[in-house]
Amino acid sequence: MKLFDVYPLFDIIPVSAKGCYITDDKGVEYLDLYGGHAVISVGHSHPDYVKKLTGQLNRIGFYSNSVQNPMQEELAAKLGVLSDCEDYALFLCNSGAEANENALKLASFHTGKDRIIAFEKSFHGRTSAAVAVTDNPKIISPLNNTVKRTLLPLNDVAKLESALQQGDVAAVIIEGIQGIGGCRVPDPDFLKAASALCEKYGAVLILDEIQSGYGRSGKFFAYQYADIQPDIISVAKGMGNGFPIGGILIHPKLKPWSGMLGTTFGGNYLACAAGIAVLDIMKAEKLVENALEVGNYLFSKLAQIPQIKELRGKGLMIGIEFDYPIAAIRKQLLFDEKIFTGVTGTNVIRILPPLTLTKAQVDHFITALVKVLNKL
Repeated sequence: MKLFDVYPLFDIIPVSAKGCYITDDKGVEYLDLYGGHAVISVGHSHPDYVKKLTGQLNRIGFYSNSVQNPMQEELAAKLGVLSDCEDYALFLCNSGAEANENALKLASFHTGKDRIIAFEKSFHGRTSAAVAVTDNPKIISPLNNTVKRTLLPLNDVAKLESALQQGDVAAVIIEGIQGIGGCRVPDPDFLKAASALCEKYGAVLILDEIQSGYGRSGKFFAYQYADIQPDIISVAKGMGNGFPIGGILIHPKLKPWSGMLGTTFGGNYLACAAGIAVLDIMKAEKLVENALEVGNYLFSKLAQIPQIKELRGKGLMIGIEFDYPIAAIRKQLLFDEKIFTGVTGTNVIRILPPLTLTKAQVDHFITALVKVLNKL
């Protein structure tokens, strides 16, 4: 049997990783500035993370959501404190797409409505409802089109209010910082207006923090730059440092009932162990603060490079846009300079490193990037 060929793959086989570095099967070491789509939050193979996770290996077989799991309570409590969302409730699942699927379902239950407002260049996952509200026609199928969606320009308050005035909107879903959309950041004033308008017209405000959350922006959640309280916050990626886990944080005004949401594997012992370890390490090593400091340093260094058209993002979530396709730049960074980076579209390099990144590693990247750009 062959693999279904949907991923363009580099001819590199990673065999080990530590901190911000990955080593391949030939012994070549790479600086990782992409972190597997932002999933590596506390660094590769952190010893405390590995110890916590392996300590739960003997508990896989008897996990069930029909019995109590104290680790879920511990994860919820620690997440509430570190994120400053202690009055929210936590529902655990397995991925970001599943988190958004449940967020949309919960919003529809709460409001009795069925239209979703999303924004241009958005991405909210690959399950049916999540895909349907994503601005990416390449992955929308006829099945997905059964979801009612209104797609609006980012930061346009007037168009948002006009759509909400129709009275059939269950939820407004927006990324704290757009991921695949090139690290575009919603204006804080727009988020404040969106929060107020959702309250006024009876819609649920969902903040998709799957990529921008867990400290990556320099705050625990990117929406916190706007000083608002969303109704639902979806999380995943950095939540488990590479282990599959996701969830939604739910405002107390949304009430649960038995059987309202469900999951087979969500909140299992291994996932909870990974999630708890991440929070403990983030707190002990002040990684949210590091993301802000090192991210600002990286941003300032990139701003001095004349070939760059535009910089977007916050903290360690940065989009670097050029006037021309970046495929050659990214390839040379990887194969000549041994640095992994991400991409979005054709002209944007995306930087999503572990939150443990240092200024010395930033300097190494900047030197390599300037070298590559000067050869083009």
